Amino acid sequence: MNEQTEVKKRPISITIICIIGFLGALITVPIVFSPIAQQIGAWYPPYLAFAGVIGSACMVGLWMMKKWAAYTYAGFVTLNQVVLLVMGLWNIMALLIPAVVVYFVLRNVGKMS
Repeated sequence: MNEQTEVKKRPISITIICIIGFLGALITVPIVFSPIAQQIGAWYPPYLAFAGVIGSACMVGLWMMKKWAAYTYAGFVTLNQVVLLVMGLWNIMALLIPAVVVYFVLRNVGKMS
């Protein structure tokens, strides 16, 4: 039996998103323990740490071209928008950058397994 497996090439947009996402996750670690995070509220550092873990997992999944990562990331962006609205911290930039990322991620979901 001769099985042919198709290797799916990661689009450059996904590669760039993942690299920036990994850097963002690294930057999040010291922010979790900062006084600024504490000033927002006692609940915020654990939420920020959770967001960092979910974001990192999504970046790994996107790097491996997995559909679950695309859908999880899109859902988590939506959750973050709601959290920002409830906190009174929402602004258009909080939506613009994640929306661009979600656009490129979902545009390439057909190439993912």
